[in-house]
Amino acid sequence: MLRVSSHHLVYGSLRDYLTGEELTDTDDERIRQQLARMMVEEKGYAKGDLEPCRCVETLFSSQFVRSTITLTVSLDGKRFMIIRYAPGSLVTRERSAIAAARVLEDTYQIPLAVVTNGRDAELLDTVTGKVLATGMEAIPDYQQARELLPTLVFRERMETKKRERELRILNAFDVEICCRR
Repeated sequence: MLRVSSHHLVYGSLRDYLTGEELTDTDDERIRQQLARMMVEEKGYAKGDLEPCRCVETLFSSQFVRSTITLTVSLDGKRFMIIRYAPGSLVTRERSAIAAARVLEDTYQIPLAVVTNGRDAELLDTVTGKVLATGMEAIPDYQQARELLPTLVFRERMETKKRERELRILNAFDVEICCRR
């Protein structure tokens, strides 16, 4: 049964590839599921290396925002990369992905972030903010990640003022205003 929920077409429900949880079947969710499947079946990660839908909640200027990280990727129990999916332009998503990687963990900053629209991707260094590589092939596979891991810089948690600045950036970039009238 096809129905429209706000601005999303809803096709029914589907099973989450990683968790088996029943989810609302939308075009965006289908792409998120394809990303998870790609990470396991093509990139070689175990399902246990991937955490779907982690969130950072912020409240600034009476604006509550829940920022969702599509996938958080770990090796040896250490989260080293996030993947954020959103339709449209990648460049407009870079800064919020960097902010999310910098504040997601309580004790350290995640060194890599990926922004993707499901067809294209950018791999970002969250320390410098630079684009390291582009294209879906830029997302490191398991073996590449194993080789990269010892070279990555896991910075300590930011001091309070800098962390708040990153949270403000995340709040501003991720506020949903598309459905307001």
